[in-house]
Amino acid sequence: MNRDPEPQAAAGTREPLAADSPHPRPVHSDLDPAGPFRSSRRRLLGGAAGSLLLAGIAEKLARGGTAVREDPGRPRSVILLWLEGGNSQLETFDPHPGTKIGGEVKGIATSVGGVEFSDTLPQAAEQLHRATLVRSMIGDEGDHERAVYQIKSGFRPAPALVHPSIGAVLCHADPEVSDLPRHISIVPGGHPARGGYLGQTFDAFKVGDPASPVPDVKSRVDDERYRRRVGDLLRVVEPGFARGRIADLERTRTLHATATKAAMRLMSSEQLAAFHVADEPRAEREAFGDTAFGRGCLAAARLVEAGVRCVEVTLGGWDSHVSNHSLQSAACEPLDPALASLLRRLADRDLLDTTLVVCGGEFGRTPRINVAEGRDHWPHGFSTLLAGGPFRRGHVHGATASEVVPGDDPSRGVSEPVTVADLHATILAGFGIDPSHEIETPIGRPMKRSEGNVIRSLLRT
Repeated sequence: MNRDPEPQAAAGTREPLAADSPHPRPVHSDLDPAGPFRSSRRRLLGGAAGSLLLAGIAEKLARGGTAVREDPGRPRSVILLWLEGGNSQLETFDPHPGTKIGGEVKGIATSVGGVEFSDTLPQAAEQLHRATLVRSMIGDEGDHERAVYQIKSGFRPAPALVHPSIGAVLCHADPEVSDLPRHISIVPGGHPARGGYLGQTFDAFKVGDPASPVPDVKSRVDDERYRRRVGDLLRVVEPGFARGRIADLERTRTLHATATKAAMRLMSSEQLAAFHVADEPRAEREAFGDTAFGRGCLAAARLVEAGVRCVEVTLGGWDSHVSNHSLQSAACEPLDPALASLLRRLADRDLLDTTLVVCGGEFGRTPRINVAEGRDHWPHGFSTLLAGGPFRRGHVHGATASEVVPGDDPSRGVSEPVTVADLHATILAGFGIDPSHEIETPIGRPMKRSEGNVIRSLLRT
């Protein structure tokens, strides 16, 4: 691949962790208990401003250097369409119509000859020529929370360490200062992307349905009073906060003043308009669908155009232990137009080469249909769609069997398996980032960005 090599630490050394990294926290949802999208100014300073830093300050301090200027033709952004609950591969990207495991689904031709999608995704089927479809994903976890952790971070949960999500890793590897947060989660579910041991500044900035304004970015008082408050904050409160504490508190621990100033930049930035999907022509909004997910996908396209590094958009409704066909079909209704319109828009605006769209969930669903006409959790052969960026176009990798293959190994019958760690390593390598690069964590443990193997056949040459 013709990628600029990434600057690496000297042989035998490890990259120190960013200065603001927290002690490990348990894996849990950090949504505000007062409401899923309610936010306060304290949360804005801690979340939005922290995300704005995304290594622009902390990374420079940690490495003692400056950000590397990116090649404008190099892949730089990721949009994760997160299908929370685990979509069925058999009712979406890997149908087996007319077989015992196929259920009620019918196949539909895609834009790649000889390849079918489920008939629940007719618009998305027309876009497969822009994507790589991996039909042979293998995970290790069958529990929702643990599987979400593994898919988003590339690692299984560990008792003493929280691993960063792929978006946090990408932001950490390529620092850049921006008015907007560089890592954003739109309509987040129960487990939005985390910075893990890289620090809370790499947590995704969470926003709700783009039909509503971004909360807490407009002053509630007149301009003069606001200026007085800001002046008091910077001249009185900040010095008082630092007084009596260690001399380099701001530089090595809290980045408190820096975060405050970054939040103020966000509040006055013209780039906030990227969230305003209502500014789009009506026909464009209708193409994405009149749903929170559709608006989230449209906002994601606008955000990467404005320079955001990673956007996660969540769509729930996939956990189909009962009435599998009706639940999966219903969940595909908002997915289909939004996914197809997102790929078309990125292609039309020459953003597909620099933006990777990843579409999938924490696992798939069982080939066998249970007594409640549902499908249960299945990490032993499921699908992930990867469109644009460094991945091949119109390519299908791996396959699952059209019947349940007997034996002790539930993944028997899966050809060319790709582990979760392999997928992470391949995405990082495709972005010109060394997956084996080690970072020293807060507990002094060196961690590679990924322990997987790069699947070169998935990438464009």
